[in-house]
Amino acid sequence: MEGNQSWIAEFILLGFQLSEDMELLLFVIFILLYTFNLLANGMILGLISLDPRLHIPMYYFLSHLAITDVAYASSHLPNMLENLVKHKKTISYFSCTMQMVSYLAFASVECLTLVVMSYDRFVAICHPLQYTVIMNWRVCTFLAIAFWACGFSLAIVQVSLFLRLPFCGPQKVNHFFCEIRSVLKVTCGETWINDIFLLADGVFILIAPISLVLVSYVCILRAILKIQSKEGRKKAFSTCSSHLCVVGFYFGIVLMVYMIPDDDNREEPQKILFLFYTFFNPLLNPLIYSLRNAQVKAAFHRVLKKKRTV
Repeated sequence: MEGNQSWIAEFILLGFQLSEDMELLLFVIFILLYTFNLLANGMILGLISLDPRLHIPMYYFLSHLAITDVAYASSHLPNMLENLVKHKKTISYFSCTMQMVSYLAFASVECLTLVVMSYDRFVAICHPLQYTVIMNWRVCTFLAIAFWACGFSLAIVQVSLFLRLPFCGPQKVNHFFCEIRSVLKVTCGETWINDIFLLADGVFILIAPISLVLVSYVCILRAILKIQSKEGRKKAFSTCSSHLCVVGFYFGIVLMVYMIPDDDNREEPQKILFLFYTFFNPLLNPLIYSLRNAQVKAAFHRVLKKKRTV
C-alpha cells in the first residue's frame, strides 16, 4: 500500500481541526440548520402545489430551485453529520465520487435555474402582453428539462475526467466533503485537462449566466422606470427584488470560491464560504421568497385559513 496505486478504497476528509466536544456542538447546529432547510423548502413546494394561483411559470421555476437546494444540501451533509457524531473523517471512493457528481450537478442546475427565472421576469415586465405566448407551459417544460440535463451532463464529464487519474500515498483531502478541486490535489496524474474543463465550466455556468442576468435586469430597470404609475413601479420592482436578492447571495459566494485563483493560503476561508453556501444559502432562498413576496405570503395565509375552516 506504500507504493503507487491506481485505485484506492477511501479518502480522509481533514475538514476543520476541532475537538470532539466542538464536533458534537457543530453536529447539533448543522442538523438543526439542515432540518430548517428541509422544512422551509418543503413549505415553498407545498404552497406552490396547493395554491392554484401559484401555478404560473415564475413559481414553477421556484419549485425547481427549492428541489435543487434540498438535493444539493442532501448530497454531502449526511456524510458530514455522520463524521461529526462518530468523530471519523473517512469517506469511501464510491461515496466521494457520488458526492462530486451530485454537488457539481445541483450547483450547475441552480445557476441555470436562476438565469431562467431572470428571463421569466424580463418577459413579464418588458413584454407583458406577449408573456403567456412566450412563457407557455411547453417552453417552461423544455427549459426545465434543458437545465437539469445540462447540469448533470457537465457533472458527469468532470467526474469522468477525474476517474481516469491515478492515486498514490495518503489520500488526505483538505475539505469537509469531496470538493473536486481539493480531491484533484491528492492525485498523482496530470490534472491540466481537468483544470481546463473546470475553467470552461466556470465560464459557462458562472460568467455567462451572470452576464445574462445583468442584461435582463438592466432591461427590467429601464422598463420599470418608464412606468408612469408609482404603484405600478412599486409592484413591478417587488416582483423582481426577491429574485435579485437570491441571485446576489448565490453568485457572490460562488464567484469568491471558484473564480479567484486557487491558493493554499485560502483553503480555510474557502471551506468557510462552502459551509455558508451549503447551510445558509438553501435556507435563505425560501426565507427571502416568503418574506419579500406578497403572493407567497398570501398563499400561506390562504392555506392556513383553509385548515382552520376544516
